[in-house]
Amino acid sequence: MGHKDEPGGAASGLRPAAALHASADDDIARALLLPRFDAMRRAHDASRQVDWPTRKRHLMALQTMLHRYRAPFASAIDADFNGRSAQETDMLELFPSLGNLKHALSHTRRWMRGSQGWANLWLLPARRAVVPQPLGVVGVIVPWNYPLFLAVGPLTDALAAGNRVMIKVSEVTPRFAEVFASAIAETFPPEWVTVVTGDAQVARAFSTLPFDHLLFTGATSIGHHVMRAASEHLTPVTLELGGKSPAIIGPGARWEHAVERIMLGKLLNAGQTCVAPDYVLVPRERLDTFVATARRVAARMYPDAVNNPQYTSIVSARHFERLTGLVDEAAAQGAALHALFDAPAQAARRRLPPMVFTGVHDGMRLMREEIFGPLLPVVPYDDLDAAIAYVNDRPRPLALYVFDTDSARIERVVSGTISGGVTVNDTLLHVAEHSLPFGGVGPSGMGGYHGEAGFRTFSKEKPIFRQARWNGAGLLNPPYGKVFAAMIRQLIR
Repeated sequence: MGHKDEPGGAASGLRPAAALHASADDDIARALLLPRFDAMRRAHDASRQVDWPTRKRHLMALQTMLHRYRAPFASAIDADFNGRSAQETDMLELFPSLGNLKHALSHTRRWMRGSQGWANLWLLPARRAVVPQPLGVVGVIVPWNYPLFLAVGPLTDALAAGNRVMIKVSEVTPRFAEVFASAIAETFPPEWVTVVTGDAQVARAFSTLPFDHLLFTGATSIGHHVMRAASEHLTPVTLELGGKSPAIIGPGARWEHAVERIMLGKLLNAGQTCVAPDYVLVPRERLDTFVATARRVAARMYPDAVNNPQYTSIVSARHFERLTGLVDEAAAQGAALHALFDAPAQAARRRLPPMVFTGVHDGMRLMREEIFGPLLPVVPYDDLDAAIAYVNDRPRPLALYVFDTDSARIERVVSGTISGGVTVNDTLLHVAEHSLPFGGVGPSGMGGYHGEAGFRTFSKEKPIFRQARWNGAGLLNPPYGKVFAAMIRQLIR
C-alpha cells in the first residue's frame, strides 16, 4: 500500500474525492467545497517544497492510471456523447495526454533547476538566480468536449510544478466524471488531487475558492464570470476560451491536401473542438471547387455517413438544437447549404451531417458565434491582403490555419494576424506539440500551458539576488560627494 500522502495511498479522515457532489445553492456548494480546499492548503503549508522524486512518483502514477483506465474512460465518453468511437478518444485524448506526461517526465528535473549566473556588470561580483517554486493549490475547470485531455493536461503541468490540484469536471459528461473521479481517488490521496462533480452552481462556487492559480477551459461568456469570481481573491487565471478560428487557403496551396486537412480538423469529434476551423477563406475562383472537394473528402473519411460509428454524435439535445437553429437561420437569411452526406440529420441519435455554407454574411449567428459543430462557412476573397483584413476585423481567434507553398505568403499571414496559435499546412497540430505553449489572446483567452510553459504557469519563479561579501555598493551611500558624482556619471551615461 502507498503512504497516505503518496499516489495510491489512503485518505486519512477525509471523504473520497468521488463523493464530492452538490447541486444546492452557491453558498451551500461553497461550504461543501471549502473543507476539501482547506485540507489541501494545510497540506501544502506543511510541506511547501516538493522534490523531484515526489513529482516523478505523481507523474508516473498518473501515467499508470491512464493506461489502466483506457477502456473505462473511452466507454464512459462514448456513452456521454451517445456515440464517440474509442479510436477517436485514443487519438484525441489519450495519446496527447500520455505524450505530455512523457515530456514532463523527461524535462521537469531540468525545469526545476531554474537559472543562475553573475549579476550585471555594475553589481558584480554579486550572483543572481531564478528558482521556480510550487504555487500551492491549483484549480482546473474542465469542459465536456475533451473531458480527459483537458483535465489531464493541466493536471500534468501542475503536478510537475509541485502543486496540489482540485479539478471540476463537467456535468455534461456525467459518466466520464464518475469514472474519472474514481480513478483519481484510487490513484492520489485527496491532499494532492481531488475531483469535484456537480452542476453549474458547483462550478460557480468552485471559481470563488482562493486558489493560487485557476485554469478555465470553456466559452468566452463563462470566462468573464470565472475571471470576475477569481478577482475577489486576486487569483491569477489562465483562460482557454475559443472563438472563430479561421483557415486560409492561399493561392499556392496544395489544394486536395488543404481541403482534406481542414475537413479533418472540422469533423473530428463532429467539430466539437475549440481549435476546429470555424470558417474558411478561399480564393474566389475556387469557391465551388471547395464544396465539391469537401464532399469527396468527407465521403472518403466517413463512408456510410451519419451511420458510421466513427462519426461522433453531438453531445446533448440542447447543443443539437442550437446547431440546427444555426442551420435554419442561415438558410432563412439566404445562405446556400451544401450537405456533405446524402443523409438527413438524426435527432434521436444526435447525429448531424456536416454541411458547408456559402453566401454567408455577418448578420448570421453562424458567422458571429463559435459554431462548435460540423458546420463550415466558406468565405471567398479576392487577394491575400483582403483575407488578412477579414481576419483582423474580427475578434482574435484561438487558432489560425494557413495553407500555401510560398513561404513569403505564409509569413504575411502569420505576421499580419494575431491568434492564440498557428498551424501551417495542417490543422490542430500546434496543440499536440508539447514544447509549444497552448492558449488564446484577447477574447480567445489569456496565458498558456503545456510542457515548460505549463510548468512556469503553475510555478512562482522567485528571483534571488546574492550580494558578495566584498562589493562596491557602499560607494553610493550618502553623503553624496565627489566619488558618488564620478560613479553616477558612469552609471547613467
